[in-house]
Amino acid sequence: MRIALLGGTGDIGEGLALRFARDTDHEILIGSRDPEKARDAADAYVQAIESDCPGGEPTVKGFANEMAADRADVVVLAVPPYHVGDTVEAVAEKLDADSILVSPAVGMKGDEDGLHYHPPGTGSVTALVAQRAPDDVPIVGAFHNLAAAKLSNLEADLDVDTLVVGDDASAKETVRRLATEIDGLRALDAGPIANAPEVESVTPLVINVARYNEDMRDVGVRFH
Repeated sequence: MRIALLGGTGDIGEGLALRFARDTDHEILIGSRDPEKARDAADAYVQAIESDCPGGEPTVKGFANEMAADRADVVVLAVPPYHVGDTVEAVAEKLDADSILVSPAVGMKGDEDGLHYHPPGTGSVTALVAQRAPDDVPIVGAFHNLAAAKLSNLEADLDVDTLVVGDDASAKETVRRLATEIDGLRALDAGPIANAPEVESVTPLVINVARYNEDMRDVGVRFH
């Protein structure tokens, strides 16, 4: 399977690219508005994985966002929430019913007390993606609450959960299964896109917990 990470040169894109490329056999496509930047990032990710796992043969390639989306089975919008809508519209013609579009973005705003959930008018970023994407493209929300720095540190054990929402049961199961292929990551079904606000709002919570507790840097969530 081909997994495209649009905005794959950023923090969450880097972390997911490294983990998917190291822990699975899928082909990873790094997308960027600047294809040269995407290719440079892909080369750097391969070097990092080969350093962590000598003898491994990760497949990571860099492309412009539109080309990465066109070639992929699963397209992850690893871009800031304020770029999500524009990114979806930029690649919309490259998506179809056989594509799965995944949103990990969360709307937040900060003040002196910490970060606070700040969703768009649609109620969640996942719902915004569903609104902007072509009607026949299934939308899944996942990977919201993961600490990017910990994902990117291949020496760190994850042992965390990610919550998966979506209205298309088959697409949601595909993303859930893909997520569980990452070592130490468990994916739990959290229901339809209507539940995305509750899922996304956990992200500022865990960031605030990490901020106020020195021994809980890069904290995640685990359900028991």
